[in-house]
Amino acid sequence: MPTATSSVGGLNLPGQLQVTLAKVHPLVLFNVCDSYIRRSEGSDRVIGTLLGSVGEDGTVVVKNAYAVPHNESGGQVAVDIDFHKTMFELHHRVNPKEVIVGWYSTGGGLVNSDALIQDFYSGQTAHPIHLTVDTTMTNDEIAVKAFLSTSLTLGEKHIATHFHEIQVEMRMVDADRVGIELLRSQKTSSLPDDLDGLQASINKLQAMIDDTLTYVDGVCKNPTSGNKAIGRYLMDTLASVPRMNAEAFSKLFNESVQDVLLVMYLANMTRTQLILADKLSIGAY
Repeated sequence: MPTATSSVGGLNLPGQLQVTLAKVHPLVLFNVCDSYIRRSEGSDRVIGTLLGSVGEDGTVVVKNAYAVPHNESGGQVAVDIDFHKTMFELHHRVNPKEVIVGWYSTGGGLVNSDALIQDFYSGQTAHPIHLTVDTTMTNDEIAVKAFLSTSLTLGEKHIATHFHEIQVEMRMVDADRVGIELLRSQKTSSLPDDLDGLQASINKLQAMIDDTLTYVDGVCKNPTSGNKAIGRYLMDTLASVPRMNAEAFSKLFNESVQDVLLVMYLANMTRTQLILADKLSIGAY
């Protein structure tokens, strides 16, 4: 994606942005919040490196992050470069496909020193993004914003760094969503077991079905209030459900339960045999 530039009175203005969307995994937010809680005494904010991948369509996928020690005073910023390089080498050994895509900072917005840190990360990757996470929850929420910087030059002289806000999208799988919903709920002394998780899922499914029935009943009474897109989505959802009577479903369910019980029985037998063989071998010596 080429970048167009325009010149106004010798001032070079950037055109099209290289990155238009940042997809952030929940693990990144957890790491950012954890680093903020563990920050050094007297530090107002923490910064760190973002790892992920860059797509050809201008999308950056942020998958991981780690904190980098730094010091800010008098408009100057000192970043522990050796620590940054060591951490990246360790992460790169575990996930060779993850590269540096930018950096993060905690706080409600941009500060003057961000331009200096952005300039440092510009030497690490072509178009680093800057992710801000409001860990102070200014508006009773953790606001997440992403920025891409462009340089404003007068002739060949760099005069300023301009940050453009880009779209942020939270990307999570079902397992991540379960963990986030647990963290959003009230504090609990222990994690729910399999039955509790199944019960919660069934209750949530039942609530969604009730909401759907309420919506469908409302559309039937007043057809003009319907949404065609929602109607197609409901039709596709119902079409994906296999059609079978109660007897066939009960038979299929019972067979599945029997298979699970058989696997559990064989696993317990194997464990018993291993324990018995281990005791016999010890007794022989």
